[in-house]
Amino acid sequence: MARIEVDREACIGAGLCAWNAPEVFEQDEEGLSRVRAGAGSEEGPDEGALEEARSACPAQAIRLAED
Repeated sequence: MARIEVDREACIGAGLCAWNAPEVFEQDEEGLSRVRAGAGSEEGPDEGALEEARSACPAQAIRLAED
């Protein structure tokens, strides 16, 4: 499974990641996105929703890095 990262310097807080993959992303008190605690659990996130969230990000702030 890929490691999920949000570049908080690039994030503009559009929230499309949290909309498309709420089990993986959330917005913090500043309105910026972050990966939810436990998002890399045993069964892992829905790969389709994760790719949709990555593709929808207007700032291209989501990265999937292979471990």
